[in-house]
Amino acid sequence: MALSNDEMSALDRLHARRKLFPPGRDMVHQGQVNQSAYILASGWVCSYKLLSGGARQIVDFQIPGDFLGLRSVLFRTADHNIEPVTKVEASEVLAIDLLDTFSRTPRLATAVLWAASRDEAMVVEHLVGIGRRDAKERTAHFLLELGSRLKLVGLGSAQGYACPLSQYMLADALGLSAVHVNRVLRELREDGLVTFQNGHVVIHDIDRLMVLADFDKSYLDHDGPLLK
Repeated sequence: MALSNDEMSALDRLHARRKLFPPGRDMVHQGQVNQSAYILASGWVCSYKLLSGGARQIVDFQIPGDFLGLRSVLFRTADHNIEPVTKVEASEVLAIDLLDTFSRTPRLATAVLWAASRDEAMVVEHLVGIGRRDAKERTAHFLLELGSRLKLVGLGSAQGYACPLSQYMLADALGLSAVHVNRVLRELREDGLVTFQNGHVVIHDIDRLMVLADFDKSYLDHDGPLLK
């Protein structure tokens, strides 16, 4: 959507407080109150829930351009943790500034609602993956989804993308053990579909990979809100 000068100025104000975060140190803690939201400018983060026994379920990974902790602002209490996977630069957005921006620029509020709806659609796909896809299909779908998201922001292509995630992180996101993830990645490589090594995903046959994962990317790259 084309933004007016007033809307561009409102976006600029949201980016006024830039902060740097090191990897491995949570930006947001589950249960934290009065937490700010963030707009990710560079780097990768993961959103996760930590169970009482110490097990971790990664809900999603966020990439540049994504909103972080929006629910935490609206609920006033963070319902998950946010941890930088790499060094991160993000713009801190206070709750009062966010709500003020929404009231003054309703088109931006609608755009953020659209983005939040897309995030919800991804969570639905992850739930389907864990519940109904086998390990190979689940992993293939995850790698395709991540590639499609990165392509939208100019950080990936149909041939592959840089990926800083470890196999332990993939395991926590896919509901598998790290050993199982390693075995599945080896099978996908031996099948001539995709290779994930040394921080890079190389897609060898995207058509066959999409068939394996039953991947329909319409929930990711559907046009945004048509606002006049």
